[in-house]
Amino acid sequence: MPETHNHPPLATEAPPDCPRCQKPLPLCICDSVTPLESRLGLLILQHPQEQDRALGTARLAAQHFKNAVVKVGLSWPSLARALGRPVADPARWAILYLGSAKAAELDPETEVVALTRKGEVADNQRAILKSIEGVILLDGTWSQAKALWWRNPWMLKCQRVILGPRQPSRYGRLRREPRRDGLSTIEAAGMLMAALERRPEIATTLDASFERMLARYREVEKEQPELTPRPKARKPDWRNRKRRV
Repeated sequence: MPETHNHPPLATEAPPDCPRCQKPLPLCICDSVTPLESRLGLLILQHPQEQDRALGTARLAAQHFKNAVVKVGLSWPSLARALGRPVADPARWAILYLGSAKAAELDPETEVVALTRKGEVADNQRAILKSIEGVILLDGTWSQAKALWWRNPWMLKCQRVILGPRQPSRYGRLRREPRRDGLSTIEAAGMLMAALERRPEIATTLDASFERMLARYREVEKEQPELTPRPKARKPDWRNRKRRV
């Protein structure tokens, strides 16, 4: 009888990554994004261990704004160093950090709430939000965002804000957030930038891009599941749940 050999199947070569969104090309929707004009700057600080390439939205969000910057790291000596240019007044930059604060409890009628350093609702909300010149978003899990917050003391010089979205994240079952007000980075960018500039079309545009990204993910998941691993459920850090930050 002829000798038979059981050869392992040939490994398929992984598709290259998009240089802009850094997702595998089958998941990329960059060709559908047109940058928007915006008076506000946008800085996205991504924790280096945030590795959810398939469902992550930080770089996709940044592509919608001509003056957006994405930095990966744990700490920077100042806002200017993180941004890569001088900043006249960090207090005119809004940083989105939920911590233990909830807009639904502090001001249920408002989608964007400015807080004091004690985590209380600041006075003169309209004047504070009107003076904002740029937005800072922390990209990562809840514990990763907390690490970025505590490792960068200069963030206390910025105007802390929180969001009170009317609807939960469009991630749905693809990636469960530990709180109803937890949004993807692109949803948060759209909601915050639209509110501060009083231009609802910004949120509409970014939400539409997010919907396209999720639709593409579901399509690829059926044909190439190796490119669409489901992330673990995101859990909040309950160790300091009684301490408002």
